Amino acid sequence: MGGMNSTSVPGFILMGLTDSAETQLVLSVLFLLIYLITVLGNVGMILIIRLDPQLHTPMYFFLTHLSFLDLNYSSVITPKTLQNLLTSSKSISFLSCFTQMYFFIVFAAAECFLLSSMAYDRYVAICNPLRYPVIMSTRLCSGLLAGSYGIAFLDSTVNEVCMSKLHFCKSNIIQHFFCDTSPILALSCSDTSEVELIIFICAGSTIVLSLITISGSYLSILSTILKINSTAGKKKAFSTCASHFLGVTIFYSTTIFAYLKPKSSYSLGRDQVASVFYTIVIPMLNPLIYSLRNKEVKSAAVRILQKTDGSRQLK
Repeated sequence: MGGMNSTSVPGFILMGLTDSAETQLVLSVLFLLIYLITVLGNVGMILIIRLDPQLHTPMYFFLTHLSFLDLNYSSVITPKTLQNLLTSSKSISFLSCFTQMYFFIVFAAAECFLLSSMAYDRYVAICNPLRYPVIMSTRLCSGLLAGSYGIAFLDSTVNEVCMSKLHFCKSNIIQHFFCDTSPILALSCSDTSEVELIIFICAGSTIVLSLITISGSYLSILSTILKINSTAGKKKAFSTCASHFLGVTIFYSTTIFAYLKPKSSYSLGRDQVASVFYTIVIPMLNPLIYSLRNKEVKSAAVRILQKTDGSRQLK
């Protein structure tokens, strides 16, 4: 990140979401509650899947890592946001800012590819159930996971290298509550057109490639479900992918709104609302979506609680 040494501003200042002290207090309490639910929900989901042998399947293998990603990319953003809301100091160093941006892109991009892997898993389960254990082998699942992380790290590294070469000699005030690409690009006194294009290609290819996989999987799933004669069979098939489809819809709608557009169309109010949703709210919603709508997860939680109570009684 040698390019950052040539800047004439000492660091950045995160303006946050509001200047009102009363609103900041309300938001800090709200975000703290959401973050606690996020941590408890995602850690709980990981523990339930790990502790219950009946959930040691490809679908729940991916769901474990989805919870891991949600937990991490929420933790990259929310604690710093809470600090800014509760204290008068809103400054952040170049290193901290670019580190936050780097890991946020890693976890968000990895989630895109993980969601597409989950869609492929549901496609095989519904469209080719007899060969499901053979196709969705441990080797393939591990390969899909490694590919998701590998591409995410590559994507984030390219973004970071391009951003670090920019010069920042104008204002150092970031009109956002975390270090994201669009508001940082707006501060540069360099020509950002080439960097914008590279970032757009990276973000666009990540979103488009994963969406193509998800769309193709769900079109095949829909085609297969429509061929099922019984209503009960159709409901059962729909129920196996309903949670994933809901999670995908919420995640991609806000992500596309925030990122697949040029810097000139950046809008402080609209983009901050979308950013709060996908950085703070969605990581909380995912474990709720996948647990409350999933009988297997609820049954597993009951079994674990019963086993725990039984162990205590024996003591």
